Amino acid sequence: MRSVAWGSTGSSVPNVVAGMMRIPEKSDEEIRELYTAAREAGIDFFDHADLYGFNHPGGGYHLCEQRFADALGLSPSEREGIVLQTKTGIVSDPWGYDHSYDHIVASAERSLAALKTDYLDVLLLHRPDALVEPEEVARAFDHLESSGKVRRFGVSNHTPRQIDLLKRAVTQPIVANQVQLSITHSTLVAQGLSANMADFDDAITRDGGGLVEYARIQGITLQAWSPFQASFGTGVFLGSPEYPELNAEIDRLAAKYGVDPMAIAVAWITRHPAGIQVVLGTTTPARVTAAAEGSDLPLTRGEWYSLIRAAGHNVP
Repeated sequence: MRSVAWGSTGSSVPNVVAGMMRIPEKSDEEIRELYTAAREAGIDFFDHADLYGFNHPGGGYHLCEQRFADALGLSPSEREGIVLQTKTGIVSDPWGYDHSYDHIVASAERSLAALKTDYLDVLLLHRPDALVEPEEVARAFDHLESSGKVRRFGVSNHTPRQIDLLKRAVTQPIVANQVQLSITHSTLVAQGLSANMADFDDAITRDGGGLVEYARIQGITLQAWSPFQASFGTGVFLGSPEYPELNAEIDRLAAKYGVDPMAIAVAWITRHPAGIQVVLGTTTPARVTAAAEGSDLPLTRGEWYSLIRAAGHNVP
């Protein structure tokens, strides 16, 4: 498992993350098997959110965090050996966002209780709040850091300007920005290739302007969620008849490198010099193992470009 820089902290983290959004329906034994497969693959980074599990029958906010902790029963030493990341900011009734001091602090404390831990390694703001007051966020981050409850802070789905706005008041480094990214859902990357080409859809700026480059300049680690999803709210592209050229190229490379096609999809993201982490959403241990093989798979430049071109993006 290859490591990447952890923001501007000087430390490193694995470039593949195990996402825990879909574990509510799993038994304790199945959650333990998923955890064990991740650890054996070299993954010690686990992604949560207060929202995960809220709409599960009989569930609610913090359900996935609680299921994770109850199933694993980690000892203090085992807890120290992993990174626990969670997110806050989405409210469901009515649906919206809340980055106020009171909400951030209360949610973080409920996550601590659900995860049965004294501290969170990372807390992310889980989508932009149009009504955000940076001073409120800064006060919440300061309190959580000084009390030892949260060690690092980041955001999710934020544009460069939204991060700059937070940084007017927040003094802690923004270590991560979790964004949707896959070979097909790759405008964040593709728009740079089509710069100054007005006739191409890829040339349209959809991320506030150069989010990937901004992250590299600012020392922010990007985390790619839904790495196998075709586009927002749709199914996976792997094996999909809607992407025959892409799947043919993925299958060719999978045969060349002797890996599962999922590993090629992961490798396309991890090959990027931005040092992006891939957040896996699968709850199948064998798929975690297969996908993790893409962590340090050395795609050539030609192979990387052949994949984004086969996905339908413009490579002028």
